[in-house]
Amino acid sequence: MNIGHTYESMARLVHAQTGKYPTAEGMSGAYRAAISNPTVRPLAAAPTGLDITYEDGGWAEFCTANGVFEHIFKGAGPTDGRTREAWDDRVSEALALIHEIDPSLRLMVDLLVTDLVVLNSGADGGGSASQLPGVVVMSPGKKWRVLDYAMCLVHEAMHLNLFVGDMVYGTFTLSSRELDADQYRALSTVKIGQRRPLDKAFHAAIVTVPLMFMEHHQGKTTLVDLYTIPLRDACLDLKKQHEHFTTYGRMLLDELCAFGESIDFKAVARAISSPEYVGYLPVAA
Repeated sequence: MNIGHTYESMARLVHAQTGKYPTAEGMSGAYRAAISNPTVRPLAAAPTGLDITYEDGGWAEFCTANGVFEHIFKGAGPTDGRTREAWDDRVSEALALIHEIDPSLRLMVDLLVTDLVVLNSGADGGGSASQLPGVVVMSPGKKWRVLDYAMCLVHEAMHLNLFVGDMVYGTFTLSSRELDADQYRALSTVKIGQRRPLDKAFHAAIVTVPLMFMEHHQGKTTLVDLYTIPLRDACLDLKKQHEHFTTYGRMLLDELCAFGESIDFKAVARAISSPEYVGYLPVAA
């Protein structure tokens, strides 16, 4: 959740795909070109901007045919122009709100989220996947406010950020399939009381941090009150699996656990753009 580190991770991915080192100014275009390679994802990213599609778009067709995000697409019905215009307006307002909360946080979303699929399935949530960099699926709740749209976008962008970091550095010493085993499960921060595969539990814990931060910034406490104790419990449980994290993964885990102990939102605000969090073992990936 640091803009400099996001740039570094993306640059390493671009170099791995193309053999070229992108500049900061050219990062967005270089990243979009790299992930548009058919070996990375099936549909190319637009050169710029956020491409919003719906239940009849190319991504919806691909995901439905391949069983991706089944829990979100299930129940999605046709939508009319007025509904889509309203969603587009809320997304635009949400992006503006993210910028108001922190311009670097908005930049992370702009860099990482290239495609957004909006549906009316009733799932009241979002989704992203490691095999589809840049893609976010969202099914807004009927009572969602602009802040809910904003938190959903940031939540999924942070998942995408973790996926990129995992691709270039590696987070765990075991594969995702191996981590499904019962002995590697850890407490979930969001699905309170449940034990999930280590990688999913780790992701869930990390992405609660920006949600709590954004809500706190807006003078609200619902998620802060809900997640504070479960996050601390999850961190204690995750640390028991310390040996299954790579050196990079341990760095992320340590930062997460430090926040879990302090719930220091000033530290989060500083971390988003602070140079001290930019680099990690600056050698060729």
